[in-house]
Amino acid sequence: MNLKSMFRKLAPFAALLGLGSPAYAEEAVLDRSDADPALWVLSDDDTTIYLFGTMHALKTDLVWFDDAVSEAFGKSDELVLEMLPPPPEEMAGFVQSAALAKPGNGLSKVLTPDQYARFEAAASSIGLPAQALEPMQPWFAGVTLATAPLQQLGYSAEAGAEQVLQEAATERAMQMVGLETFEQQMGFFTGLSQEDQVAFLMSGVDDMGEMQQTFADMEKAWAMGDTAATAELLNEGMEDTPKLHEVLLKNRNAAWAEWIDTRMKAPGTVFVAVGAGHLSGDDSVQSMLSAKGLTATRIEY
Repeated sequence: MNLKSMFRKLAPFAALLGLGSPAYAEEAVLDRSDADPALWVLSDDDTTIYLFGTMHALKTDLVWFDDAVSEAFGKSDELVLEMLPPPPEEMAGFVQSAALAKPGNGLSKVLTPDQYARFEAAASSIGLPAQALEPMQPWFAGVTLATAPLQQLGYSAEAGAEQVLQEAATERAMQMVGLETFEQQMGFFTGLSQEDQVAFLMSGVDDMGEMQQTFADMEKAWAMGDTAATAELLNEGMEDTPKLHEVLLKNRNAAWAEWIDTRMKAPGTVFVAVGAGHLSGDDSVQSMLSAKGLTATRIEY
């Protein structure tokens, strides 16, 4: 099972918890003072909905909240995100009840000796003692390994698109809506079989050496509006795991397209911001909307 794309797709959920060819993203030069992430719009006589693909963690020097994005946001009276952050005590309770293994069933009991040795080496390479992760469920250890290097590499969830948009919306007293609940998003982790959890963890372990380049490529593709590269970097290989593709992308995109279809029947201007991987690829939200007779047009800027 090829779970590299699953690792890339699920890891951002824990951090908080996404456009041309990959070659274009690698060769073009990014002006960090003038990033232009992709933005779409659909509208009728009395309703306008903007679709904006986000990155959950970014470097603080990347300037993207300007030009067409800022203009569209300024026209909007409602911000729609994948999920509104729950109270800290709710998150702490979830970790205690669902992210930690039962006593005596830690990682050293679940992983084979070879797997544990590789896991231990990967954790050590980013300054995490394996014993600190021992009590975790494999999926939680996986997302911990995925997000731990972010700060070391200069990425910040506070600089991520969702956080920036939420702060701007709060300043304007905008209405904010979550498409999913915290429980739903965490269910993507807890619903995995132990076999898939271990495979997810080990995929991250084996990709640890590529982390710096992977994050750099994802940020660059997003910042340059390269949807093809975004689809490949975030969603690559999902076809090899049909169940995960259906649960993590297709079903969620279909549900969000249904929400947008319904919202189009009420007046107003809405700014929908979801992970960039959901707005790229064959099963994107835009494709789901097209099947409903709704056209999302990319805004060139």
